[in-house]
Amino acid sequence: MENTEIKTHQIKVNLPGGIVSVGDLSVMLETLEKSGVENLRFGTRQQLYFSATSAQLEDIEHGFLISDTDFETDTDRHPNIVSSYVAEDLFNSSNWLREGVYKDILDTFSYTPGLKINLIDDSQNLIPFFSGNLNFISSDIGSYWHLYIRFPKTNIIYYWSSLVYSEDIAVLSEAIENTILTQKSLYFDQPEIEGRQLETMVRASGSFLFQEAASPLKLPDFQLPYYEGFNKYNEKYWLGIYRRNELFPIVFLKELCKVCSKTRIGQIHTTPWKSIIIKGVEPADRKLWNAILDKNRMNVRHASNELNWQTEDLCEEGLKLKHELVAGFNAADLRTFKLCFAIKINPKSGLFGSVIIKKQTQEDHNDARFDLLHTTDFNPNSKHYHAYVRGISKADLLPQLTRLCEAYYQQQTLAAGEQADHYYETDNPIEPELSYVHQCKHCLSIYDEAWGEESFNIPAGTPFSGLPDDYCCPLCESARTEFTPIIKETLNTF
Repeated sequence: MENTEIKTHQIKVNLPGGIVSVGDLSVMLETLEKSGVENLRFGTRQQLYFSATSAQLEDIEHGFLISDTDFETDTDRHPNIVSSYVAEDLFNSSNWLREGVYKDILDTFSYTPGLKINLIDDSQNLIPFFSGNLNFISSDIGSYWHLYIRFPKTNIIYYWSSLVYSEDIAVLSEAIENTILTQKSLYFDQPEIEGRQLETMVRASGSFLFQEAASPLKLPDFQLPYYEGFNKYNEKYWLGIYRRNELFPIVFLKELCKVCSKTRIGQIHTTPWKSIIIKGVEPADRKLWNAILDKNRMNVRHASNELNWQTEDLCEEGLKLKHELVAGFNAADLRTFKLCFAIKINPKSGLFGSVIIKKQTQEDHNDARFDLLHTTDFNPNSKHYHAYVRGISKADLLPQLTRLCEAYYQQQTLAAGEQADHYYETDNPIEPELSYVHQCKHCLSIYDEAWGEESFNIPAGTPFSGLPDDYCCPLCESARTEFTPIIKETLNTF
């Protein structure tokens, strides 16, 4: 019998910095509509995705060639460059990192990166700090950036010993990428990596302008801003649009571009939360925007419990699980303020979240099991995970998540009234007493006696010296002897 199944392709278009001009987007939308594509979606790295049949793809390739639109089909060899430009003026007010700086840096990239690159303002919380391989984070010194390298396919992070100049970001990124990709046995998917060795090699390969850091990076206290609906700023409004099913109809986006052109708005911004933001809406023009939202039945007031989730790109299983858990959260009226959640179906996906729901790899898909983890101090910009419970069924996720949220707020209550958050400088001249945690040499998992290890029934307050001899790493099962002490405060720079 003849196989009549129609092959579907996934096409990705990078939008460097999460910025797309209204004119460029309009041309893309025209090509997609003519080919019969009805919807598109945005990804966790601020890129654009859509599905197309082989017949549609032929027309799309022709249209994109004419409009000089770069794209990838059924692959992701060149990740989008992420930036926090979308947050400028809306969720933060940087001293020196403005629109022109972002665009000047993006314009200096004369090559197409194969590693994930992030350009991040240190004063905002909308865009993840360390989801890239090369994470450039603004410093207190104008035009200079901290650089944190997260080596590919690992959780190993190396801090570059000095600040990087804005004009050197592109050329330095290329030099680092070339070194990593030509020496994968040293720097790619390895259990141990010498970051200092890499820095020495790269410094010797070119002439770069570096600057000693005046102060270490201090992460802001995390609170995901509400990024949907109409919101006022600088006597104007910005509009955030989120889609529960992640799909943005082409017809709607075309009308959106027409209103942008009519009201002299030149660009649209994407976020890692798979939404779009339009800046610069004049108060007198709100009626035009409300009209197209009404016409296309666009809801812009979803519950905040639904907005603080990340799922993998093009992952229907993760999206379905999110909807089920969100429905449970809403039914229980569960408080999730200052928390965000990530669902990892693919263990290697680099999602952002303070609470991680990680599906175990197993052959029996009918009996899926999950690990529930959280980051140090529940700060999602940390890359250090603690196992809360392991190997639970799908039915147990909601009650366990409820208990974990309760544990977080108990921690917050106990911390109330104590010293200021250690992410900030204080006026207290007394040197704080250092505390230690123990870190696995192999997977960088952390044992913190303040938390204990619930998956092994080890209560909070149990010192590392009091752990049983057969204790092993909850993530990679390395022996207790494979843990080394590390100053807890240093973890928060990651």
